[in-house]
Parts: sequence; structure tokens; C-alpha cells
Amino acid sequence: MNEISVPMAPSTRLYLWLGRIGFSGLFMLIPLWVLWLAPPELGSAKVLLALLWTPLWFPLWGMITGKAYTFAWANFIVMLYMIHSLTHLWVSSGTEFLLALLELLFSCLMFVGCTYYARNRGKELGLKIPKLKDDPIRTAKD
Repeated sequence: MNEISVPMAPSTRLYLWLGRIGFSGLFMLIPLWVLWLAPPELGSAKVLLALLWTPLWFPLWGMITGKAYTFAWANFIVMLYMIHSLTHLWVSSGTEFLLALLELLFSCLMFVGCTYYARNRGKELGLKIPKLKDDPIRTAKD
């Protein structure tokens, strides 16, 4: 049974789109911010762009195709952008403050969307992590 043959619940589809909207927002915001809207005063904009934008390329294909596993591990990547936005909210003002608010919004959308899409779609596909009490290796040792 492949993923396409398993129907997707409306709530799962909502979380899929929340995750994609947050991801797409971050994917477009980062280069706009770094290269045009508020380039860094110190250092190279290209180096900063490479550091901030490169992690978003890793889950790109899984986000497009709706792979539940990609949505699950993409949450580790989105934490970088949450920390980046919260730091800018603390120390910046003006345009950078507004950009940081937008980055936080996209990060939160991506985090919520990815979390619940991976959870719901995983259940629909029958994917699960066994509970500790049901782990056959652990029960054989005890």
C-alpha cells in the first residue's frame, strides 16, 4: 500500500497546507531579508544567506511531495528560524523587527503544520513508533 492510495482526512490536509505555507514563507523571506530588505551591516550577506537558507533546501522535496517523515524531521530545522526570529525580536527595531515577526509567524505555522501533519498522516498510513512496553527487544531482556 503506498501513500497515494490512502485517503487523507480534511484535518490532515489542513496541517499539510499550514506546514507548506510556513515553509514557503521562510523559503522566500530569508533571501529577501538578507539580500534586499535588511542586509547585514557587518560581514557578508552571501555568507549569511548560505548559513540561513541552506537548511531549508534539505526538506524541500519532501515538503512538495507531502512525505510525513520529512515533515517530522523538518521540525528540527524550523527551530533554527524560531531562535533566529526571537533573537532579532529582542535586539532589533524597525524593519528588522517586523521581518523577525514575520519569520516567527512562518516558523510557528511550519512547526504546527509539520507536527500535526506528520502525526495524523503517520496514523493514516499505519506508521508508528512502538511503545516502550511493547518493544520486543526490551521484553526479551527483562
